[in-house]
Amino acid sequence: MSDDNGVTVGRDGHVAIVTFARPPHNFADLALIQAIGTAFDASDADREVRAILLRSDGRIFCAGADLANANPVAEDRPAGERNPFYVAAAKLFAVRKPVVATIQGAAVGAGLGLALVADFRVAAPEARFVANFVQLGFHPGFGISAVLDRVVGRQRALLMALTGRRVRAEQAAEWGLADLVVPADRLRAEALALAQEIAAGAPLAVQSTRATMRGDLAALVAAQTDHELAEQAWLQKTADFAEGVRAVNERRPGVFRGE
Repeated sequence: MSDDNGVTVGRDGHVAIVTFARPPHNFADLALIQAIGTAFDASDADREVRAILLRSDGRIFCAGADLANANPVAEDRPAGERNPFYVAAAKLFAVRKPVVATIQGAAVGAGLGLALVADFRVAAPEARFVANFVQLGFHPGFGISAVLDRVVGRQRALLMALTGRRVRAEQAAEWGLADLVVPADRLRAEALALAQEIAAGAPLAVQSTRATMRGDLAALVAAQTDHELAEQAWLQKTADFAEGVRAVNERRPGVFRGE
């Protein structure tokens, strides 16, 4: 099954395989996140699906949002009205079936957030995990400020968020950000094997155990994205944000002035 937003859904036994393709960067926008959410909803509703494999085509897993040309959080909205991009993002964390993600390359910004939706991340050696928001003069979004420290711990999350450094696959595995690191030519097979291992368990027990261990994560992300958006709203009006977006597009360090 496929849609017009670059998302296809297949099946291997009890595993739903959700693949997105937005070459060359696999940028995340509202249509893509909503389409992935629709695929997750269908998987939740299908009794034959017991686990979900999330993956993307191409060299890059997801380069985040295209802040220069199609910023999904740029519009001013009436007070109290939630941003639809973050509504769709928060909804992904509410999926009931376990999710395994394959990370073949860079997972940057909102792409890192999308990777964090998954319960497990299987990475190729070429994978990179990047929270580069401060290099854009920006605040983290997609719930990253709430979820990242649950995965890697507060200090490592703070290090990633305040430096924007690229965390390579091996270090990500040491930190718990990647659960397996396997050669690129085995990436999809190993990730599918993990999803099938999960799907072999009693499905009601798997979902119940996962729900207990994830706790209030979905509600936390929904609340945190509101805060993230408020911080992003005023930062987008700064000269540093304009400089950060230019610098990233020009592949150079930003020259920030704190204004």
